[in-house]
Amino acid sequence: MSAPFLTSSLSRRRWLGASAGLLGLGLAGTGITAGAATRVSGKIRLAGWSKPISEITNILAEPDKGFFKAQGVDLTYLPGAGGGDAIRNILSGQGDVAFTDPGSFFMALDKGEKLVAIYDIYPQNVFNVVSLRSSGIRTPADLKGKTIGVYSLASGTRQNLLVMLHQAGLKESDVRIVVTGLLNFAPLMQGQVDATAATDTGLAVGLRKGMGEVHVMPVRDYLNMSSDMFVVRRQTLEQQPALLQAFLRGYRDSAAWMIANPEEAATLATKRAIDGTQRDINLDVIGLRNASAQPTLRVQGKAAPLGSFDLNALQKGADAYHALGMVQQPIQVADVVDSRWLPGA
Repeated sequence: MSAPFLTSSLSRRRWLGASAGLLGLGLAGTGITAGAATRVSGKIRLAGWSKPISEITNILAEPDKGFFKAQGVDLTYLPGAGGGDAIRNILSGQGDVAFTDPGSFFMALDKGEKLVAIYDIYPQNVFNVVSLRSSGIRTPADLKGKTIGVYSLASGTRQNLLVMLHQAGLKESDVRIVVTGLLNFAPLMQGQVDATAATDTGLAVGLRKGMGEVHVMPVRDYLNMSSDMFVVRRQTLEQQPALLQAFLRGYRDSAAWMIANPEEAATLATKRAIDGTQRDINLDVIGLRNASAQPTLRVQGKAAPLGSFDLNALQKGADAYHALGMVQQPIQVADVVDSRWLPGA
């Protein structure tokens, strides 16, 4: 499918419209009555895929808002460079919960790691492959022989790029993949790469900074599955189920706050996020993340609670990774997803 051209004239209103319209759906079914769960107290080290950036303002706002503290959770955020980093940090014992992408999760499972996903952070696929309009790149097949930037080799940008290449009958060896870091649109604008794999928020920032007319190929047109989820070791879940459930309540409350209060979140990001110096860009990014947090699953005609998994979509993703050869063994996602700990579930 040919994606439309985007220009730097895209307004904040366009970016924020989706999340504003979905606000009611995102909050539906997420309520939990005070005292409904056993009070716990403990520390959670959240191993992230990124540095403290504006799209995770709901987490960074903890010193100001205390969502986790209210649940008895002393939260520490551990920065990373891709979902693979987040997985490695929990496997090494440095972290308790991984903020990671499905691909990194699948590949760790394929290596025999005992892991389980407990919350779907972004049920929507937010990855794109972006090229300058002048490049003539319009379809995945046009990427053959091209140089393509990714955040890191352990990131969802690389894995989702491989998914798109697979749709065109291409392999990783048919392109040249280079690591350009999180802000990887500068190399695209400077002609160092022909295309770049990025998230929707990265694209929004690039457009704000004058990237000009680009062509966007959304990966969701080929595979629409979750972008990020919380993953833990089975041992951690068995030993600390109440603490992990308290962590999920804190996160759910933080996500619901950012959905309901994007303006406040954008202001807080100027203080807490390393890339949050421009409030208008923060608002763009937060609006996109609020939209991607909305569950794709519907229950009796209503949106499922925040954090709900669409097992059918996730299974399609696992099957695609197996077909790609990125995992050697078939994965039955129903065996590695545990939704019992979702707030309100």
